[in-house]
Amino acid sequence: MRRVSGVGGMPAGVIVLKLVVTPLLIAVATLVARRWGHGVGGWLSGFPLTSAPVSVFLALEQGPDFAAGAAVGTLLGLAAMGICCLVYGLVARHAGWMASTVAGLGTFVICLAALSRFTPSLLVAFLVVCAALAVAALALPRSSGKPTAVVAPWWDLLARMVVAAAVVLTLTTCATYLGPTLSGLFSPIPVFLFLLAIFAQRAEGAEASIRVLRGGIMGSFAFAVFFLIVGIGLGRLGIGVTYALASVGAIGLNGAVLSVGRGLFR
Repeated sequence: MRRVSGVGGMPAGVIVLKLVVTPLLIAVATLVARRWGHGVGGWLSGFPLTSAPVSVFLALEQGPDFAAGAAVGTLLGLAAMGICCLVYGLVARHAGWMASTVAGLGTFVICLAALSRFTPSLLVAFLVVCAALAVAALALPRSSGKPTAVVAPWWDLLARMVVAAAVVLTLTTCATYLGPTLSGLFSPIPVFLFLLAIFAQRAEGAEASIRVLRGGIMGSFAFAVFFLIVGIGLGRLGIGVTYALASVGAIGLNGAVLSVGRGLFR
């Protein structure tokens, strides 16, 4: 039987996985966020819901060495994400969601352009991320007031799933041309987090979006640990063991952060 191919010669089964895995993760995270509030939703977005599937597919399609190199780029991209969340939160206090989004994404692109000129070691990239996230968490304005329940529009969940699938498919398809560093740099683009923040700001105002962003920043320390383990483990422990350990590390750290209390997300 002839093997069915999809985009760029990839097997159709692989494409189906790319179109299913990440959107499913996004759907679950969205429903959890609706149940337990903006802060927890932001915290949950700290898990690498898009970047982890991208990394796994890169390891399977391009090889462990490629994915390990991309892990360094992902850590740098995560640092850019932390700074762009800070900018979004600062602008949101004085402007609407559209201006906040433009400022945040513009900052993300500028940071990526600057960071793409550097090729640090895995450990240095990890320390840069931790420093950027710490600065963003401390400088982000404190939110006040109590969150209120808001009904999301019918298209909200579908839009998040479609955008997430598009990011994964685009990055993994273009990985050969982008190379490991750029593939990693673009993967932490804050799709889920910004969609949460935008909807929160439109529905409830700047305070709600700041709660989302604070949760996302606090949760992103586990994101960084995930890719630190990926960068160390790939090539030494194998793909399956590495991603299993990275997942356990991220879940354990984020569980500890959440157990401290929701006061961290205010």
